Amino acid sequence: MIRQRRHPAATQRTVRLEAFTDGVFAIAATLLVLDLTTHSIGKVTSDAEMWTALAGMGELLLNFVLSFVLLCLLWMVHVQQFEHIARADPVLIWLNNARLLFVVLVPFATGLLTQYEAYFAGRMAMPVTFFFAILFGWVQWQWAVRRRDVMLPDLTEQEAVAYGRASLSALIIGGVVVALSPWIGSAAFLLFLLDGVLTRALGGKSD
Repeated sequence: MIRQRRHPAATQRTVRLEAFTDGVFAIAATLLVLDLTTHSIGKVTSDAEMWTALAGMGELLLNFVLSFVLLCLLWMVHVQQFEHIARADPVLIWLNNARLLFVVLVPFATGLLTQYEAYFAGRMAMPVTFFFAILFGWVQWQWAVRRRDVMLPDLTEQEAVAYGRASLSALIIGGVVVALSPWIGSAAFLLFLLDGVLTRALGGKSD
């Protein structure tokens, strides 16, 4: 049977795209714990040695929690976006796939940061990975705004642009984190605490 070629402007419902994206986020978040489960605390013969061994995992635990929280924030952005995105076209789907490419790299980048923080590439792996995940999320929203009549039917143009500014604030902070990470390491991620303030300064809004 000959398949009919779809019209280039065709769109489809986002249900399967959302389900696939949720699954990828869930797997990435779960894989983060592998560094904890494969880490050996060595031979322990007393409670004191046990506490000492656990304290020695402090950096590993910190990077795990940091990456998990940031992944959750990225997922929340995805959820908020698709509360409004009603239809998806091939461009939007591939932009979403590009974001997921960096999402699935988060466990690997987190492991590099933990093991090789003394080296420039090790310190940069995680911030760069999150930056590109945020970047493609922002570009995805801009594409949806461009086709607002089809993809964002429940938003006015002003509302759609305002939501985009919320993503832009995360992108700006992500860029600053990348710039500062070589000097202050994981502490640079604390700048994301300012996301709400910057969003309001840019005139944006979030759910």
